Amino acid sequence: MDTDAAPEQTRQDAISCGPRIRQLFRDVIADRMPDHMPLQTAVLFGPEVDPAWDDQAFLAEFYNEILHQDTCQPYTADGLALLAALAADDRIPARHRFQAVDLLFRAATVTERHLAETWPTTPQHADPDSEARACTAVLLHTPDLLARWPAECPAVRLALAGLAAVFPTDRTPLALTARLRTFMNHHPQGTDIGDYVRFVLVLAAQDDSQTLAVTEKLTDAYWTGTARGVPTRARALHLLGQMLTRVGAELTRQRAGQ
Repeated sequence: MDTDAAPEQTRQDAISCGPRIRQLFRDVIADRMPDHMPLQTAVLFGPEVDPAWDDQAFLAEFYNEILHQDTCQPYTADGLALLAALAADDRIPARHRFQAVDLLFRAATVTERHLAETWPTTPQHADPDSEARACTAVLLHTPDLLARWPAECPAVRLALAGLAAVFPTDRTPLALTARLRTFMNHHPQGTDIGDYVRFVLVLAAQDDSQTLAVTEKLTDAYWTGTARGVPTRARALHLLGQMLTRVGAELTRQRAGQ
């Protein structure tokens, strides 16, 4: 009997068990990142799997390992490469690609969103160096993800639009206007999706006075507001994060009703 083979087989059996979405994520990461395994891949490839985990329990654990309780830590930036790989692979279901892009948005905006919530005090768990590295990591992956726009479903396109608004260039307003025209035609102002896409275009224009005016108008209507002394970009990204959450929930409901 080969005694060395038995422990290895046991390990492989343990790795292959667990929720189906864990197995799919593992396959995609193994294909796309064979030479780079961030710390968070232990959740994918480690042998210790809670037998009670279903897909949702695994996803909560995996995402929390990357963006721990919506805060950035020294290892967060490396883990964001996993989200970018998942968001760019058509084997991953659309709802999970949306979640991956949504988490990239949140990692890139941690500093502003938390500042808006705690102003004028410093966020309790702020880590400026880790947050800056995370933002840079998201920026690095954003062009490749935006290049997938023509092949993406509406939900992921909306998440990508939010990501584009975080890193606007002079070309962003024109490009997003063309890409979001269909959404604006089908979703008027005053609807969740309609307000979201129009606000994305306001942010992309990089006009602080207009951004502030629209931010105050929307938050006065029905969103959780922030102190008026908060810097405009922080207030705007805090609002956009709320809107993206609601848009994701709305699209999930629509899909469930089909």
